[in-house]
Amino acid sequence: MTTAMRSKAAPKTGVDWFLTFLRVLLSGLVLFGLLAFLWQQIDPGNPLASAINPDANRLSWDAFQGLVISGLSQGAMYGLIALGYSMVYGVLGFINFAHGEVFMVGAMTGMITSNKLFEAGVWEDNFLLAILIAVLVSVICSTVTAVVTERIAYRPLRGSPRLIPLITSIGVSFFIQNTSAVLLGPGAKSYPRLPDWLRDDVGIGPFDIEGKKLLVLVVAGVSMGALWYLVERTKTGKAMRAVAEDKEIASLMGIDVDRTIVTTFAVGGAMAGVAGILWGILFGSVTEFTGFLPGIKAFSAAVVGGIGNLGGAMAGGLTLGSSESLAPQLVLEPLGVTGHTQLKDAVAFLVLIFVLLVKPTGLFGERLSAEERA
Repeated sequence: MTTAMRSKAAPKTGVDWFLTFLRVLLSGLVLFGLLAFLWQQIDPGNPLASAINPDANRLSWDAFQGLVISGLSQGAMYGLIALGYSMVYGVLGFINFAHGEVFMVGAMTGMITSNKLFEAGVWEDNFLLAILIAVLVSVICSTVTAVVTERIAYRPLRGSPRLIPLITSIGVSFFIQNTSAVLLGPGAKSYPRLPDWLRDDVGIGPFDIEGKKLLVLVVAGVSMGALWYLVERTKTGKAMRAVAEDKEIASLMGIDVDRTIVTTFAVGGAMAGVAGILWGILFGSVTEFTGFLPGIKAFSAAVVGGIGNLGGAMAGGLTLGSSESLAPQLVLEPLGVTGHTQLKDAVAFLVLIFVLLVKPTGLFGERLSAEERA
């Protein structure tokens, strides 16, 4: 009898039944909420809405498309940060929790650069040149931060039990946060005012998209395309995939494993730098804690898409961003949940729990090394 046959024949434990109950419960709540939303759209005064949500109103098309675009733009940034988590996990097999602070360094650097360009008059006179310079500086600073972190904090621990670099990454995260507070001062720092044309809506098909959100989506898409080309079509990308698969075999084939690992951190840092400047443009301000919650959500996005899977990381980010934007209005509000607009963070982590319950390997499946699979 094979292992698979024995596994099928094994009786369900109490834990199995509990997990099945959670799957059914969460699926039922989501389905019920969506049906209640559709009924509310047809008849806001229906008996169910009158009983549990007396203030129910139809969701207008403008409000719906605003939620969709906001979710996609924020999800795109989660996806860019999640790429760094997935790449490092694929190569080293541990979660770099300091990656959120690498993103914060990019956002802070973008704030400093953009304000200097604003003072020089370039931000208003030639915005495209200014934003290109700000992105370049943010990418360089985030890349340097990621590479230095790998060299000082992680390389000496290579080969240690996984818990040690994991705890180290948390310590590095606090160190970068506090360094930012000491050098730049605590509290929020603002980006300069965006040009008027970036605050105007742009019509694309049935959607009217705010200029800055369209910029975020375009830059995120271009960055993801560039990363795909690097990983799939270049020698550097092939080396990264070989090291992620099996470091020893890759070394025997002449690949410089240390250099490839540094390159992986650098590329992940560059993606975080792009996400950092986009975050500043979208929300207008940053703090030393800016990287914490987006970093945790980006890690969740990497798990939702499938840890180690780059396409999955980006898709997981879009899924998480869209869910936390749409679910409060489409699921929680029809159920009569009070303060539903304040629960988007809870929704994001409920999506993570639901995906792990239904498909523990993520939506697109994990991509693990030979050692991990063993």
